[in-house]
Amino acid sequence: MSFKLSQIDQVQNQISTQDFTEYYLKPGKPLVIKQYAKRFPAYTLWTPEYLKQTIGDQVVPLFDSSKADPSKPINAPATKMRFPDYLDLMLREPTDLRMFTFDIRDKAPILMKDYDSPKELVGGFLDKFPNMFFGGAGAITFLHYDIDLAQIFQMHFHGRKHIILFEPKWSRRLYKIPFTTYALEDYDLENPDFQRFPALNGVEGLETILDHGDMLYMPKAYWHWMKYIDSGYSLSMRAWDPSLLTNMHSLYNLFIQRNLDSFLKKTFKAKYQNAKENLAIKNAEKAFANGIPA
Repeated sequence: MSFKLSQIDQVQNQISTQDFTEYYLKPGKPLVIKQYAKRFPAYTLWTPEYLKQTIGDQVVPLFDSSKADPSKPINAPATKMRFPDYLDLMLREPTDLRMFTFDIRDKAPILMKDYDSPKELVGGFLDKFPNMFFGGAGAITFLHYDIDLAQIFQMHFHGRKHIILFEPKWSRRLYKIPFTTYALEDYDLENPDFQRFPALNGVEGLETILDHGDMLYMPKAYWHWMKYIDSGYSLSMRAWDPSLLTNMHSLYNLFIQRNLDSFLKKTFKAKYQNAKENLAIKNAEKAFANGIPA
């Protein structure tokens, strides 16, 4: 009993627009471009000390790996800390505390001059909305897919990051929570209990280790799980998908599904969350019994 994981395709330094479009963008297939960031000042400039200087003493929200509390708002932080203190902590010792969706345009705009989005590969970049993610050694980003269904390009810096991806077709078998974009948090993706969660058995995925300077392309709606092997940080850049249907689905997720889910969660709290988790289990077991998506 196991997942069936294979390696994400890799190319060194660059790939032509034609090849990227034909072999990765159109079929929706992930790709790692090794050392892509080496062409930018950020590759050498974005040291921990430089980030301390540019971001300064801002107090930042931090999140841990504990299961979401249904009595609290979505994405409620576990704690807050001065950015330099957090960076010192994550560099000094393992910690599951992490920062996500740190808006450098608003919080540290000087960083935006140190890189450029890969416009030679695809258009539609939302360059006004770059986000950084930080994590200490051992920190885990739970299994989810991005609510806006954008094409994601993530450049990684300082250390190594383990990535596992799953195609959208496996959503039910991954115990997707209804009306959300995340999976049941009760199983350990690195060592799942297949007796308790049998629908995971045979699910096919992709994995890779990102090193300093590598860039990962994640197609829209791909499930992703990430673990910081070493302390590090990544820059996430997003591009709109050219499909009108995808963009309509994105707007539905952002403005209808998310708000409705938040309202029901706030109103019914644990009762609502438990009902969703039970439905996720039923959906997964049904899909597994029916051989879906096989």
